[in-house]
Amino acid sequence: MKIPAGSTGDGCSVIFFGIKKIKTACIVTIPVFLPVACRLLCLLNRIKYMSVSLNNVQVSSVLSRFTVNFRQYLNTLSQALPAKEKQLDIIIKILICAAMAGIIAADIIYMEHLGEVREELMEISYGLAFMLFALFFLSISILELIWRSYLVWKYRPVSPCSHDKLLSCSVVVPAFNEGRQVYMTLKSLAASNYPSGKLQIIAVDDGSSDDTWDWIYKAKQELGRKVTALKLPCNKGKRHALYAGFQQSRGEVFVTVDSDSEVKPETIHNLISPMVKNFRVGAVSGNIRVLNHDKGIIPRMLDVLFVFSFDFIRASQSMVNMVMCTPGALAAYRKDAIMPVLQEWLNQTFFGRPSNIGEDRAITNLIIREGYDVLYQRNAVAYTNVPTGYIGLCKMFLRWARSHIRESIAMSGFAFKKFRNDSLAGLRINLILHLLGIILSPFFLLAMIACLYWQPLGFGLCVMVGIIITSTVTGIVYTKQCRNSDALLSYLYGLFVFVSLSWISIYSLATMHHSGWLTRSNSIKKETSSTIPHRFYFDSDGFDSGKEFPLQRSSHANL
Repeated sequence: MKIPAGSTGDGCSVIFFGIKKIKTACIVTIPVFLPVACRLLCLLNRIKYMSVSLNNVQVSSVLSRFTVNFRQYLNTLSQALPAKEKQLDIIIKILICAAMAGIIAADIIYMEHLGEVREELMEISYGLAFMLFALFFLSISILELIWRSYLVWKYRPVSPCSHDKLLSCSVVVPAFNEGRQVYMTLKSLAASNYPSGKLQIIAVDDGSSDDTWDWIYKAKQELGRKVTALKLPCNKGKRHALYAGFQQSRGEVFVTVDSDSEVKPETIHNLISPMVKNFRVGAVSGNIRVLNHDKGIIPRMLDVLFVFSFDFIRASQSMVNMVMCTPGALAAYRKDAIMPVLQEWLNQTFFGRPSNIGEDRAITNLIIREGYDVLYQRNAVAYTNVPTGYIGLCKMFLRWARSHIRESIAMSGFAFKKFRNDSLAGLRINLILHLLGIILSPFFLLAMIACLYWQPLGFGLCVMVGIIITSTVTGIVYTKQCRNSDALLSYLYGLFVFVSLSWISIYSLATMHHSGWLTRSNSIKKETSSTIPHRFYFDSDGFDSGKEFPLQRSSHANL
C-alpha cells in the first residue's frame, strides 16, 4: 500500500499504514490468542488443585513411585502459590490499567484520523445506513442506562419479616451427577435460621450415574427429618426432577436451589419475606454469586458479571415488579401461583420438541402471565459453581442464550395484551429491549467485523473505547457492591466477550430450536440397582424410616 506523499516522516502515518497492511493477520490471530492467554493465566491457579485430584486417581504399580514423587513436588509447589498468585493478580490488574490508559491515549492521538474515517465511510453507499444504525443503537443503550440507573438508585430489598410470620417452605434441590457438592448444598440449607417446623428440604436425584445418591443418603442420615430424599429411576432432565419435588412439597412456598450451590443461614428467610408482606408477589429471585471464585480467572470475571446482572439488571426490573428470570440456583415461588401452570410448564414444547432448557425463565413467564409480581431480593444470597474453562463457559452461555430467545418470543405472545389491571409499561420496555438485542446484535456484530477488516485501526479504536465504556459501568456496579479491585476484571471480560464469545449471539439465534443441556452427560441411566431405599418421605408423624415407596418408573406425572 502506497503512503501518501509528505507523510513518510510522520511516525503515526507509518504505524497506521503498517497496521492496515497486516489487518488480515490480526483478525485471524486475535480470536485464537485470547483463549490461549486466558488458559495460561489459569494454569498456575490450577496446579495447586492437581495434588488434591491425584489422591483420587488409581494408578498401576509401575507408575506409583513416579506419582508419589510428583505429588510431593506439587505439594511443595502449591505451598508457594498463594504469594505467587497474589503477585500475579497485582500484575494482571496493573496490565489492565495500562492497557486501558494506552487505548484512551491512542484514541486521543488518532482523533483526527477517526474524523477522516467517518468522512470516508459517508462516501460509501451503505456507510450512512451503518452510521445511522450505530447512532440508533447507541442512543437506545444510553437511554436504557439512564433509566436503569434511576431505578437501581431507588431500589431497596424488602426487609426481613419476623419468624412467626414466615410461610411454610419446601426447598427442592434437583441433582444429576453432582457428587459430593449436593451434600454441601443440603448441609448449607439445613443450617438456615428458618423455623424448623416450617422448612422442608427435598433432594431429588435425577437418575445420576455417579455417587450423587450416596451423598444425598449421607445427608439424609445426618440431618434426619429435615431432608426428604427422592431417587428417580432414570434421567429425564431438571424440569422433571423439579416437578417430582414439587409434587412432594408441603409448603406454602416452593424454593429451588441448584445442587452446585450453597446458601447463607439468612438466605431463605430473606427470600420468603417479600411474599409475606405482599400477597401479589408470586415469585422472588435470589442474588447469585460465584462459589468457586478462587478456581481461575474465568470464575472471577463471571463474579463481576453476576453482580452486574443481579444488582443492576434484576434490581431495575424489580422496581417495575417484573423480574424477567428467577434463576434456578435460588428462587422462590408461591404455591398458589405455580400449581395452576405446573402441567403447562412441565409439558412445554418449542417447534414441537420438549423444552429441556430454560425452565427458570419459562416458569417466570407463566407466573407473570397469571398476574403476579416477580421481585428481586438482594439480601438473599446463594453461591454457585461456574465453569472454569472456555468450552464449559461457551456451553453455559449458549444454553442461556437459546433460552433467552425462546422465552422472549413466548412472552411476546401475552406481554402486549391487557392481561392485568396495573401498568405494563415496565414489562414491555424490558421485553422490547430484549427483542432489540436479539434481533440487532448479530447484524451490528457482523457490520463491526466488516468495518474492522476495512479500517482496522480506526474501528478497532472505536470498538475498544466502546468496550471501556460498557466495562466501566459494570465495574462501577461491582465496586459499589463489593468494594475490591476485581472490578478491573470487567475490562478483561469485555474484551474476552468481544473476541471469544460474541459468536454465541449469532449461533444461538440460528440454533434456538436445540434443547440439549450441553453440560449434562449423554448417558441415560435406565434402571437403578442401588440397595439404598428409593424414597424417604414425611407423613403426619414426621419421617418414617421404616417405609419405602419406589417412585413410578413409567412417568414422573404419576408421582
